[in-house]
Amino acid sequence: MIRFFLLKFATKFISSIQYSVGLSHITIMRKNYKKIRNINDLEYKVFSQNGEDGIIDYLLHSLKISKPKFIEIGVGDYKECNSRFFFERTSPKGLIIDNIKNFKEKVKKNVKLWRGDLTIVEKTINTKNIIKILKDHNFYNDIDFFSLDIDGIDYWVLEKLPKNLSKIFVLEFNSNFGGKKEITIPNINNFNRTKYHYSNLYFGASLKALIKLMKKKNYVFLGTNLHSINAFFVQKKYLKKINLKIPNSKSINRFSLSNIRESRDKKNNPSYLSGDEKINAIRNCKVVDLSSSKKKIVKLSKLI
Repeated sequence: MIRFFLLKFATKFISSIQYSVGLSHITIMRKNYKKIRNINDLEYKVFSQNGEDGIIDYLLHSLKISKPKFIEIGVGDYKECNSRFFFERTSPKGLIIDNIKNFKEKVKKNVKLWRGDLTIVEKTINTKNIIKILKDHNFYNDIDFFSLDIDGIDYWVLEKLPKNLSKIFVLEFNSNFGGKKEITIPNINNFNRTKYHYSNLYFGASLKALIKLMKKKNYVFLGTNLHSINAFFVQKKYLKKINLKIPNSKSINRFSLSNIRESRDKKNNPSYLSGDEKINAIRNCKVVDLSSSKKKIVKLSKLI
């Protein structure tokens, strides 16, 4: 029992330090925002998985959004995610969604819910329920920030969303698919990344596929984090407020390169696959070729 309370106290103490140090860093960085042209120079981790917190603060600050109305789908227990830092800092109104059992209770262990107006929904998101959930909870209009990371049918969920839903989007993509192909996994019901293929490498969509889809929805691609996991987009009409150098189509492949080695073997142990080994592990999995209007489902091996 004593050990449990000590661990609980230590966790809260570390989070408090993370927040304080992070806020101090962000405050100093804001003085340089107008001079920064490279999105990766903004990276800084407070509660995000990587350096997303720094980039997100830059975007919110540039668009003069002090209390963002936000949606984040795929947050885990809210210990590490893209909205936690600005939730704790600004007391905003937000909607977070995940399919974790006892989701609300787990979130409560990591954040003080009184800090802001946070709606917590325990649900598996798919193309049939996404719009209804957003409308039922009054998050279908005037959204400032939207983060999507469900390790699966992200492309198809995103496709269902209307144009101009949010000022800012952060989207996870699958760097294992490379930067040259417009591909995604099929719209598989109840898809589970780990259960579907032992390697844990088969999920989501390629960066090129997301960029093309977001362009249709009036968004401009700003770049990715250095780990090549998340892509950042801003609604086209707000682009003039962003001082970053905008990537051209030729640089997409560069943004898709990742040395992350999170593969698993058939016994669920880390296998640390590298380079082409990663794509070869899932070569027999089926993907949708989005470069054609017919959206054909083919084996990945036919496209690589």
